[in-house]
Formats: sequence, structure tokens, C-alpha cells
Amino acid sequence: MDVEQKQGAATSGNPLRDLSKFGQSPWLDFIQRSYTADGSLKKLVDEDGLRGVTSNPAIFEKAMGYGTDYDAQIKDLLAKEILSPGELYEKLAITDIKATAKVMHPVFVQTKGLDGYVSLEVSPYLAFDTKATADEARRLWAAVSEENLMIKIPGTPEGVPAFQEVTSEGISVNVTLLFSLEAYKNVLEAYIKGLEIRHAAGKDISKIASVASFFVSRIDGKIDGAIDRRVKEGDKDAEALKALRGKVAIANAKVAYQHYLEVTASERWKKLAAAGAQPQRLLWASTGTKDKTFSDVLYVDELIGEDTVNTIPPATFDAFRDHGKLRASLTENVEDAFKVLEQQAKLGLDLDGVTKTLVTEGCASFCDAFDQLLGAVANKQATFLGSKLIEQKADLPADLKAASDAVLEDWRKTGKGRKLWAKDASVWTGGDEASWLKWLDIVDERLAHVAELEAFASEVKAKGFSDVLLLGMGGSSLGPEVIAETFGQIAGFPKLHVLDSTDPQQVKTFENAVDLKKTLFIVSSKSGGTLEPNILKAYFFAAAEKALGSAPGAHFVAVTDPGSHMEQVAKGDGFWKIFYGEKQIGGRFSVLSNFGLVPAAAAGLNVRAFLESALRSVKGASASTPPAQNTALQLGAILGAAATKFGRDKVTIIASPAIYDLGAWLEQLLAESTGKKGTGLIPIDDETLGAPGVYGKDRVFAYLRLTDAPCPNQEKAIAALVAAGEPVVTIDLADKLDIAQAFFHWEYATAVAGSVLAIDPFDQPDVEFSKIETKKLTTAFNETGKLPAETPFATSGAFAFFADDTNAKALGGGDALAILKAHFGRVKAGDYVGVLAYVERDLKTREWIQNVRLNLRDQLKVATAAEFGPRFLHSTGQAYKGGPDSGVFLQITADDHADLAVPGERFTFSVVKAAQARGDFDVLSERGRRALRVHIKGPLEAGLAELATVIKKAV
Repeated sequence: MDVEQKQGAATSGNPLRDLSKFGQSPWLDFIQRSYTADGSLKKLVDEDGLRGVTSNPAIFEKAMGYGTDYDAQIKDLLAKEILSPGELYEKLAITDIKATAKVMHPVFVQTKGLDGYVSLEVSPYLAFDTKATADEARRLWAAVSEENLMIKIPGTPEGVPAFQEVTSEGISVNVTLLFSLEAYKNVLEAYIKGLEIRHAAGKDISKIASVASFFVSRIDGKIDGAIDRRVKEGDKDAEALKALRGKVAIANAKVAYQHYLEVTASERWKKLAAAGAQPQRLLWASTGTKDKTFSDVLYVDELIGEDTVNTIPPATFDAFRDHGKLRASLTENVEDAFKVLEQQAKLGLDLDGVTKTLVTEGCASFCDAFDQLLGAVANKQATFLGSKLIEQKADLPADLKAASDAVLEDWRKTGKGRKLWAKDASVWTGGDEASWLKWLDIVDERLAHVAELEAFASEVKAKGFSDVLLLGMGGSSLGPEVIAETFGQIAGFPKLHVLDSTDPQQVKTFENAVDLKKTLFIVSSKSGGTLEPNILKAYFFAAAEKALGSAPGAHFVAVTDPGSHMEQVAKGDGFWKIFYGEKQIGGRFSVLSNFGLVPAAAAGLNVRAFLESALRSVKGASASTPPAQNTALQLGAILGAAATKFGRDKVTIIASPAIYDLGAWLEQLLAESTGKKGTGLIPIDDETLGAPGVYGKDRVFAYLRLTDAPCPNQEKAIAALVAAGEPVVTIDLADKLDIAQAFFHWEYATAVAGSVLAIDPFDQPDVEFSKIETKKLTTAFNETGKLPAETPFATSGAFAFFADDTNAKALGGGDALAILKAHFGRVKAGDYVGVLAYVERDLKTREWIQNVRLNLRDQLKVATAAEFGPRFLHSTGQAYKGGPDSGVFLQITADDHADLAVPGERFTFSVVKAAQARGDFDVLSERGRRALRVHIKGPLEAGLAELATVIKKAV
């Protein structure tokens, strides 16, 4: 700060000190830690008669964002807690406010509570929310807990009721952003009412203080600007207009002061004064001179009066000490002040309109300043945390960068990030989105109960289980699969396996992979009514009972929502434990809830450290994180803008080998969340990168990079894509545990992308259609002992081809080569090919599908999705049916060489898988998708090899 005392400044004749002789208290509109700590602030108190301090976001931004004053405390706080930028700022600010309050407290005592205050502002984001403003005022009052604190509340129509409410509760308030006489009248009335309410309740009102911050120079800035424009344009009233320059703001303030005098002379006020009430003094704010043609102390010299405060910016503070002129100016020429206001109205300068505009602009300006403040704090935070945070870098074409920046600016201006955290459905479609947002809070909630999970892990270890077999689909299985694949078997704990298929061969493979006598089975199903986990539970419950020779309930755990069918089953079958999910979290957003944490704990993962890692991402995307620092928001903006503005709706996921399975989880998150109403993001996972030339202009590449184990081939390929101008978002994870951060990061980004796409990212209407069709088919089997007959439109060797009438007509007939050539001949630029294989997912079939999809990509220059059914039905299936009509699908089914009975059912696993495939295909066809099904008869391996050969020839 540039406040300097000249030699002898404290002696008589110091205008600042002598303001008290006129009943005015000089306050300083400035706060800085070093200035308080080195005694400079106290020197102003002692030598200049300083009587109070105000702060605002702009002041704190300059103090916290630059230099090293706060570094030691920031390091200390971040070593102990995981904080959002807003929480960190508040801790820093409260430290400053308390230190300043201590310096000012002798003044508070000396003046018997009239002066000696320091002000702390409620978040400017709350200026138009009465309840939130009152709640924050209470919280800050309690957090600072200093009797000489004033809470700053804006004098907006929403802020005034909050001010009255907290005044009645005994909180001292500085009401800010007052520009008009009418607004001031409302504020003074609210103060009196608040005191009356408190007094009527028999409570002390003598310890409440308040000031009404009446802004001055900003009014002249607006009015004088209008005057200058009109004079320049040759207005007929030019001379009269020029006579008002620099006068309207002061006249406005003088008229407001006259209202103050009238009210404090009233019998109503005298009753309160007799009970010890202090008057609400007018505080002149914005008293620095903006117009250099005026005196630099104009708004101090001309506003000196009894029972007032002037909060003075540093430069003006120095100037007034040097050459301020003392006189009781506030009550001079009062009649002229009224005339000035009458004249401005006659000349059409519209003071009322100007003051309304200034309130709006003032709130926006404070929000902008708060954005900058929190951004500065977030930047400091990121610097100190370093690799503890996942880092994101976006290499984007200029047009996409501009479009995503526009999204970010819209979110900043409209506060959509704060609305998202407030669970405001208007961020999306205004539907029932607010009912599905508990994923925002689940990390904090689970950390509060993490001891339960840690105890469970200890019990699992003590029981000596060799394996954990999770039975589930979609959101219940994909997150746990990422954990299993990423961390492997943890020493001293059982190995985690995840089964999400009804393929009988795959079910048998998993059964053979575990020791049924020493396996803990986790049956995971949110609704409890999903077909697959129910029949998998039935099968393995019977298998375990046979292996153990007794009821196996002690080997079973359920993870399900309260009140579900699975809860009833678990209780009826004597399950060891039941862990509950949260009904207001959709499956694909549930990995950080018990659906992901229970299997993680059973497998020995340090769930506390896992959740703490996730919490860093939660805090980094908090309501207090400005878009410029919120990388999850930036990711969502990029994905949304890329799809809506440039047709880049294929999100190609590349992950370092050690964290490769993140892509499978991301597929479901992106596809189910966004693929609906004919729009959406199509995730492309596990598509080995090629040269830039094999890609169209419909891609965004998302590279999840483990910094301590990057893949050289991926690094080279990504560098080539960046050099070619393709949009690449790189997300660096310093440690495998950071996948927890990545989970939340992508959940938040997906919610943002859903907003940009103008859809509800929390429903999945088309998944249900496939379930309905499957149910029809399994019901038919139970009634007749067979599935409804179907006839291929063509056969060729080991292949039978099926399609609806429209597709069959488009494909014609002929042999396999002709049909596949016709099918892939329908692929055009911007399309993608989905290879959907209802076969066992093992190393051989995964290698086969990769070879097929890469050949299709390289030949057709389109994105390819390689999926296994029925697993993908609970994942990408939503986007294939409800998303953009750009998919060309080849569904592959085959004869099962073995089948397994489902206990208690007439149908078998093979029948269920066939029904799922047919149900899936029927919905694709009904939606008018370009879809072809090929059924392989005979040995699968030979059939797949022949099919790959024919596909290669066809393209």
C-alpha cells in the first residue's frame, strides 16, 4: 500500500485525524497481511485516527494473488486439509480479518462500539438469494467470532430482507452497493425493523452496529459520461448539462443524509435509541476520484458530516492527509442539492435508471473480482499441490478453442457451475435432473463413514477368502473392473474378479477361475430387478452351496439400493452383509459410492486414500472454482462444443496400459449420459492409434496418461495427432490411485457436456427398451419352451444373415461377401461402425475384434466401436439406439458349444443371451439404424476367422 505518513502528520492539522471533530470516521478501503503484520495499519490508527477497515474481493485478489505473503499458510493448510479454492480463500481471509480486528479493537473499545470495525463480505455470487445470503452471514459471523466484525451484505432487493433478518439476530452489518435514495430508505427501514424485532423479543440491541455504504463516484462516472456524449453531439441543453458535471453524486449523497437526519429525529427511532440502539451511519463508498479534471479528494472534502463514515482508498487517503479541506460540507447548500437532482431529471439524465444499472453492474463487477480472486487462489493452490492433482492440457484447433472458451464464459457469467452444485435442473432441461445429483456429495459422505469400509476390509482379510467374484452389470461392474484391472491382486487380500456376462462359456470360465469354497461373492445391483445379476446370483449361490455342502449366505454380500428386490433376496438367503447405495445416484455415476468402494475394500484397496484422492477432484471442480481453473468444466465444454459446433462427436479414449480399463468405464459414462434424442457423444475405446490420415474430422482424442509409465507408442502417436491439428485433451495422472480423481473429473465433465448438448445426462430411456424386448422373448420361452422362430434373409456357408425388411432390402442377397460389401458400403464420412459380438470375451476374441475394427477403420476412415454383448447393452447401447444416426452395426451371434441352467428358471444362460441379442437388434432396427446380424453356425473360432477374412475382402 502507498499510504505514507509525513513527518508531523499526527500533530494537530492532520485532516484525516481531524475528521473526528466533524463527527466523521475515516475508514480504510484496503487490507493486506503484511501491512497489518508489520505495524503499518496500527500506525494509521495512532497517527491518522483511522477508525475502521473495509475489504472486498478486488482488494483480497491483489493481496492473495501476488507475492508470497500467504505462501506459508497456504502450504500449512494444504498439508492438513483438502480444500476448494473458496474454502482456502476463506481461511486466508478470516486470518486477515481476525488480525485486523485485533489491531482495530482498541478503537472499538474507545468508541464504545461505534467504530473499530473490519468488514468481511458475503460471497457476491449470493447477491440475489435472500436465504443463502443470510445463511452465509451467520456462518461467517460465527467463523470469525470477533465483536468488531461487520458482515458486508449487498443492498439488493434480495439482500435487504437477509440484512433485516440477521440484524434481528444480533449481527453487525455493512450494507453495500447502495446508489439510490430509495434503496437507502429500504435499508434504513430494514435496520430499524430488525432492531425492533430483537427488542420486542427482550434481547439486547446495544451491541449491534451497522453502516449503509452509499456509493458516490460511480454515479458521476455514469452521469458525466452521458453529459459529455450529449455535449459532444451538440445537445441544445449543453450548457445546463455541463453545469451538472461532478455534482449529481454529491447531491444524491446529501439528500440521502437528510433522510437519515429525519429518521433519527423521529419518535420511532428515539425509542430504540433509549434502549441503547446505535444509528445506522451512512458510509460514503467509492470515494476515489475517477475524473482527473476534479480534485483528487472531491468525494471526501464535500461529504464531511456528523455520524458518517468515509471508507477511503489508499491513494485518496494519502491525498486527503496532504491537502484535504475540513468543513461541515455535508449540510451545506442542501437546497441546491435537491435542485441538482430536479435538474438532472428535467434534462433526462435518468439518475433512477443509472442507479439501477450501477447495482447490476456492481454485483457483476464484484462477481468478476471474486472470480479473479478465487482464480488466483486456485492457481496458488495448484502450484503448491503439484502432482497431487491430475493435470489437463488441451491442444485444440483455433475454432474449437474459441467455441469452448465461449461456453466457459457463458458458464462464468451465468454462474452455471454454482447452479450445478446447487442442484438446479435449469442447468440441463429443467426436468428431474436434481433428483440424480447425489454423486456430487458422495465422496464427502463416504469419507465420513470410511471406517465401515475399512472394518469390512479387515474382516474379509481375516476370513481368508482367496477370491472376490462380483456379479453385476453396467455401473455396478465397470467401475470395480477398472479397480481390479488397475491394481491387480493386493498382497494379503483376495483377488477381485468381475463377471458381467450371460454368455454360458464366460460364466463357466469365471466359475473355474475361483475356489468356490473360499470365494466372497458380491451381488451388485442398484434396482435389484436387473435380469443378469439375479440369474448370476442364482447360479453361483447354488454352485457355492454345492461346493460348501451348506447354505452359502455367509459367503455372499449384496450392494443394492434400500428397499430393492435384491435387499429382500439377500435377507431371505442370509447374506453376510448388505451395503446400501444411494437412490439418487445413477449407476454410471456410482463408482465412488458403495458400488465401487465395497469391492475395492474387499480387494484390499486403501479406500481412505482412494476417496481422499477423489476429493481433490471434487474440490477442484467445486462451486467456488472459476471456469478458468476448473479443468473438469473445461473438458465438458470442449466435448460439448466439439459435438454441437463441429460434428466432432466421437470421443476417442486412449489410456496408458497400466490404467487401460478406464476406457471401458468411460464408455458407459459418456454413451449412456449423452446419447439420446438424436445427439450425443460416441465413445471409442481401445482403438489402437493410427496415423493422422486414418481419421476423419469427427474426433476428439482424450489421452489418459500415467506419467510414471507412459507408452512410447502412444506418446508418438499423440504427438503426431497434435502436430496434425487434431483436438487432443491430455490428462496426466501421477499415480494409479489418481484414477479416483479421474472418475469424478469425468463425471463432472459429462454433466457439463450434457448441458451443452441440451439433454438430460442422467436418464437412459433406450436401455429400457432393450430390456423390455428381452423380457418379451424370455417370457415367450418360459411359456413355450422355445424362442420365437426367426428366418434369415440369406445364408452363406457357416453364416446366417438377419435384418429387418428395410435393411434386408437395402443389402440385397447373395453370398457373405456381397452382403457385407453392401452393408459396409453404406458407411459415409462422419459415421462409425459398431462391431457387436455376443460371444465369450476372452483374450482370443478381444484380439480378433481388435483386428477387425482396425481394418475397418483404416479402410473406411471412420471410427469403430468393438463391443461384447450383453455387456455393452448397459453401456454404449444407449447411444447406439438413442444417439446420432451415424452408426452402422454388425451384430455377431453364434451357437454356444455349451450351456448352463439358471436355477429356478426354465430358460438357460444361452437362451437369455440369445434373447438379449435379438432384443437389442430389434430396437436398433425399430430406430431405423443400419444394422445387420450375422449368426455363426458351428465352431466359433473357425467361424470368426472366416468372418474376418470376408470383412477384409468386403472393405
